[in-house]
Amino acid sequence: MKILIIVTIVLGVLILKKEDKNMKKIEVGDAIPTINLKDENGVEVNINAIKKPLIIYFYPKDETPGCIKEACKFRDEFQRFTDLGVQVFGISGDSSASHKKFKEKYHLPFTLLADTNNEIRKKFGVPKSLLFLPGRVTYVVNKNGIVTYMFNSQFGAEKHIEKTLEFLNKNKADIN
Repeated sequence: MKILIIVTIVLGVLILKKEDKNMKKIEVGDAIPTINLKDENGVEVNINAIKKPLIIYFYPKDETPGCIKEACKFRDEFQRFTDLGVQVFGISGDSSASHKKFKEKYHLPFTLLADTNNEIRKKFGVPKSLLFLPGRVTYVVNKNGIVTYMFNSQFGAEKHIEKTLEFLNKNKADIN
């Protein structure tokens, strides 16, 4: 039984590495791809049409412990992002209906987008973690649609907000 588990893990890691090589990862300095997704109300949102600085954060799943902490930290610090003129979007593979319940339950003041086919996650090249979970990556995008900062940490959910605010406060000119 132990050998089967080890073989499964090794094969999974190899598949992920191959998948990662085939994906173009969005890096600092890259333009974001076209993003048209439905929000928590089922309304299609074209992020590329928004001409202001953005936070786009990818998270694994609604109602999971790390994702709740991350979303609530974004909520608690939301005014600081607003004061900097930044609009926040959370993206996961959950449905609009799931996002609506999640947003209402935790009183989230920002938009959640449903990437149910993980198409946008793949366009960004957001990696999966060793545990096969969808990755957790936060991007700062300037008003021209160029990534100016990114933070990737599966297990440091609240650090995404801390590191992003630290970057924004030091680099206000770079985001406008």
